[in-house]
Parts: sequence; C-alpha cells; structure tokens
Amino acid sequence: MTDDRLSLVLTDLAAQGDWVDSLVADLDEDGWRAPTPAEGWDVATSIAHLAWTDGVAVLAATDKQRWDEVVLQAIADPHGFVDVAAAAVAAVPPDQLVARWRAARQELAQTLRTFPAGEKLPWFGPPMSPTSMATARFMETWAHGLDVADGLGVAVEPHDRVRHVVHLGVRTLGYSFVNAGLDAPGAEIHVALRAPGGETWEYGDATAAQRVTGSAWDFALLVTQRRHREDLDVHASGTDADRWLDLAQAFAGPSGQGREPAGSAS
Repeated sequence: MTDDRLSLVLTDLAAQGDWVDSLVADLDEDGWRAPTPAEGWDVATSIAHLAWTDGVAVLAATDKQRWDEVVLQAIADPHGFVDVAAAAVAAVPPDQLVARWRAARQELAQTLRTFPAGEKLPWFGPPMSPTSMATARFMETWAHGLDVADGLGVAVEPHDRVRHVVHLGVRTLGYSFVNAGLDAPGAEIHVALRAPGGETWEYGDATAAQRVTGSAWDFALLVTQRRHREDLDVHASGTDADRWLDLAQAFAGPSGQGREPAGSAS
C-alpha cells in the first residue's frame, strides 16, 4: 500500500514533470540546443539528465546487476560521470528523448508505489526510502525544469509544490556542513518560510535563537543553487544560520560553484 506522503510526492512529481514536458514537447532544434544557466548544458542535456536518472532509479529498485554496473561506472569517473551520461542521452533525436523521459518517469512512479514497505533503494549516497527517492526526483525535476525555462525565456509562476524542495533543503542542513568539511551545527535553527500560496511553513524549535526566514520559493532556489544568495529573499539570524545559507545544498555530491549574483560581470 502506498503511504499518504509518498502518494502526495508522486502526485506533485507527475504534475511537475508534465509542466516541464509541456515546455519541450514541441521545440524545434534551436530550442533543444538553447543553452541553460547550468554551465555546458543545453535544454536537451537537462531533459536527458532527468530521463537517465529516472531510469537509473528504476534499476536501483529492480535490477541489482545493472545497478551495480552503473555504480562501477560512477566510481571510475566520479566527477564526469553525470555529464557524460547526460550528453550521451541528449544525442538521440528529440522525439526519442521525450519518449524516453516520459516512459522513465512513469515507470519510476509505478516502481516506487509498489516497492516493498519498509525497504530502501540503494543509491549513490545512503539508501533511500521510496518517499525520499520521490522527493529527490521532484527536487531535480523542479531545478532542471527551471534551467529549461530560463534557457527558453519562459517565466515561472511560483507554486506550493515547491514544499518538497524546501523539506529536502531543511533535512540536508547537517549534510551541507559535512559536505563542506565542517562540523554540523549543534544549535537548533528554526526555519519559517512564506509559501507561494500564503501559508507559513515552519521547521524546528520555534524558540530557537537562530532562525532562517523569507520566501519558501527563494529558499528552494538557494538550496538547489539556482540563484545567488544576494538575489534572494532569504535571511539568517545567528552565526550557524548565516553560514548555512552560504553552504546549503539539497543535492548529493560536490557543492559546485553555484550561480553568480544577477548584477555580476560575466
């Protein structure tokens, strides 16, 4: 049986995937090759990465031998593996790329719905529950979808589905410090963010001395490194909270360079 939270994440993941799909379904070749803010990635590469990762997540849940082969490839080229895989998938004709992504995300949703209760999927980092995997896939679909929209010059209307990115961004607070070679803060940090729909989403002890406040949408942009902190309505009170906003990342692996401030010289 699918638990309520997993059902919610899968529903929002499907909606987010459909929205990104609508951006690319009828693109011409120039549209597919439009550069995105992700250095070296065009629209096709972004969609290819989503298709590849959704497919690999299915392998992690269903095919140990093929999953182990993927892991060995990642070990052999830990820094370039993702780029190489995305470029390879992006080389196929656009209609095939879209079809591959549609099939992969549908298969992943069904796989996560039927995955044995209480078990976890292997992944490149720690094993993940189906709900955690769905949340991670939402985060990437949202973030790379923003890259695609930016590349195509499409304005994005904020929405409350972003709560899954916010949730992951808060959950990875300690990881963000450790990934940067620092000790995770011992002090509690209260997070209170204004959702696009007008609610306030709160995490942690409301009496904590250290706080992060502002826009939930902007917080999601920050933890996915889609915008520079200087350009966002996200604010810290306290030393650890302030440091967190410099380090925050909701994704596994190296932190990357992030985005430059909007007014910086190129």
